[in-house]
Amino acid sequence: MKAAVLGENGLEIRDVPAPKPKPDEILVRVRACGLNRAEVLMASGYRHGSQGGPGTIVGLEWSGEVVEAGAQVKDLKPGQRMSHEQASKVSRELMASWQRAHPGERWEMAQAQSPASESAATEAAPKAAAAPSQQVQGVPIEKPAQGQQQQGDTYASFHERDFKVWQTETQKFIEEGKRIFHSDKLLGGTIGVSCDMCHPDASNTHPETYPKYQVQLQRVALLRDMIDWCIENPVKGKTMDPNDERLRALEAYIIAQRKGVPLDYGKH
Repeated sequence: MKAAVLGENGLEIRDVPAPKPKPDEILVRVRACGLNRAEVLMASGYRHGSQGGPGTIVGLEWSGEVVEAGAQVKDLKPGQRMSHEQASKVSRELMASWQRAHPGERWEMAQAQSPASESAATEAAPKAAAAPSQQVQGVPIEKPAQGQQQQGDTYASFHERDFKVWQTETQKFIEEGKRIFHSDKLLGGTIGVSCDMCHPDASNTHPETYPKYQVQLQRVALLRDMIDWCIENPVKGKTMDPNDERLRALEAYIIAQRKGVPLDYGKH
């Protein structure tokens, strides 16, 4: 069968042996398949817990129909598609099985290292093990040892360099929003009015209070709805497409000015 496999230079489509289902398993012919975030990271050379590296078959997000069922499978047969209810039932049973095997524990991503190798690493580098954790956006993360990649949670599986790149790109996006916010031409205005004339430095915009009912629109509005309203009315321009990079940048700039303010949707 064909499969997406991690190679030395990224994803490759290869011929691999078809698996044989165990008595309590089914074999599914995949009709559509995608990569989730963890697999995208793995395709970029990272590891996701114990998963990753050349030879790893990816494609967890799939759908298809049953072609073979194990002897113990009672409610699925060849040619049948699993319903949402059946899929949910399987998910619950898998979680219940894991919890029975690990009483008193929470669901956490397994680490790539074995207990023995972790112990050896701790003995070899006691200072690194004792180092205080770093924080990323206020969330503590353990700094990986020299030459190693961050392990554990999907959203913490990155290098310090990655975080700096993400920070830089985010700030560039916010700065672009600031540039548009202060420019009647970039806003598409027709009478020389820009957003900062009513809201210097995005003051009195209160992005943390959205969604909320807005009398001007006679409905519950998101922040971007009010940005569009302002562009159409005080600025006398045309409303922007929801995917317009200018609208997204404006939204980012306004939200950034209220960093640290608690969310309080619906507040007036």
